[in-house]
Amino acid sequence: MPLLDVRNISHAFGSTQALSDAHLSIEAGEVVALMGANGAGKSTLVRILSGLCRPDGGTMTWQGKPFSPQSAADAASEGIVTVHQSTNVIGIPGLTVADALLLNHFVDGRQPFFLSKKSVRRRAAAILSETGFELPLDRDFETLSAADRQQVAIARALTNKARLIILDEPTASLSARESARLYDLVRGLKARQIGVLYISHRTADLEALADRVEILRGGRNVGSFRRPIDFSAAIETMIGRFLNAARPHRRRDFDKTVLSLESVGLMPDSAPFSLAVDEGEVVAITGVIGAGKSRLLSTLFGLGSFYRGQASLDGQAYAPTSPAQAIAAGVVMAAEDRHKSSFIHADWPGESIAATISLPHLSKWYPSAFLFSNREKEEGRKAIQRLSIKAQSAEASVWSLSGGNQQKVVIGRWEAEPSRLLLLDEPFQGVDVGARQDIIAAIRNHSGRATLIATSDPEEAYEVADRVVVMDGHTLIEQNIDADISNRHKEPA
Repeated sequence: MPLLDVRNISHAFGSTQALSDAHLSIEAGEVVALMGANGAGKSTLVRILSGLCRPDGGTMTWQGKPFSPQSAADAASEGIVTVHQSTNVIGIPGLTVADALLLNHFVDGRQPFFLSKKSVRRRAAAILSETGFELPLDRDFETLSAADRQQVAIARALTNKARLIILDEPTASLSARESARLYDLVRGLKARQIGVLYISHRTADLEALADRVEILRGGRNVGSFRRPIDFSAAIETMIGRFLNAARPHRRRDFDKTVLSLESVGLMPDSAPFSLAVDEGEVVAITGVIGAGKSRLLSTLFGLGSFYRGQASLDGQAYAPTSPAQAIAAGVVMAAEDRHKSSFIHADWPGESIAATISLPHLSKWYPSAFLFSNREKEEGRKAIQRLSIKAQSAEASVWSLSGGNQQKVVIGRWEAEPSRLLLLDEPFQGVDVGARQDIIAAIRNHSGRATLIATSDPEEAYEVADRVVVMDGHTLIEQNIDADISNRHKEPA
């Protein structure tokens, strides 16, 4: 008998059919991966299982009994707990790890009214002992790494006697080393006969953990793969086309240098390095989180300065002191957190696709400060067509789009005007495989600029780049890794 059995589940948001006769089953001690492009119905299914929304039709059974949770607390009381991608909501800055582990107990009254720090710490230590985790109980939760926050969330779930844990993109912000730690945690859950529903766009995660992969497309089940999993076939099933049809050929004939770094230093004590990126070339920098990739890109965008060495752009000295100076020189950037760096707040005017694309170009497009023309709407329409953005119109809010389509809007912003150097920091974070292929095609089908990408995922680096370089300790340690090398699944040293 399955732990969870979901049959013929349907759900619509207005005229949009999010799920149509979807099904899912999970056994105790089984890791089931749920794959699907953004908008395939994964989040809706998870919301239904978590009690955050109710299905329009279909049936669910949990441990052989009818299951219809009315809230997240209701689902948790039955033994189904969801660990969301954002771990910031697990604890509160200023509280300790011990406090974060016991937050649920404080809310539901399982702890006595009067508590001492000693008693909280003692109970938190007991939780860690029960789960087998090791965490610094007295540290401020805010200072924890993303991997440690995942441990807090999973430990809390286990204290609730969870029988099924839903992990939503758990490695999205983890380094390779932290991801390996998470894999060990998931294997530990499996050994305890706890079911795991694992949602991820990263095939490395699924290859390491999944017993079975279920694929959604357009709200429907379109495929199921058991170990050993043919991931090429699974991805092609997910996106509905052959991978090779979307993968552009790599170029090798570069003859004009756009960016040149000569013996630059990112930190006072870091080793100097040099790097050249040519016109038409896509160079990916990979390495663990904290290696210096983001610092390099932000420095090139005028948000810092090199401690030594010299940078040049098209043969001219280049040392911007602000993003405005960088943009004026033809250097543009899509930062790691697109929600904070690229979008207007959802409740403010200017959060449409067209306005988002036009924002850094307003002074150029409307020098008189009056928006008389339809330039921004036209550029929005062009971006929707060119990048296959799934949106009703250029006036649609960027906040209504999936993660992949939001990233396409950010790319479209910097394609609306000519540039010489495009900087992309973790451009595929939260982006499904189908949208990633569209973004890669857009990046590579632009020969009039150089592109420098920072990614913590070597697989992504090899997929998009003409050349891959490796950064560690705020310096480059490998400069000439060919993007077509056959041993592409290994993490760089």
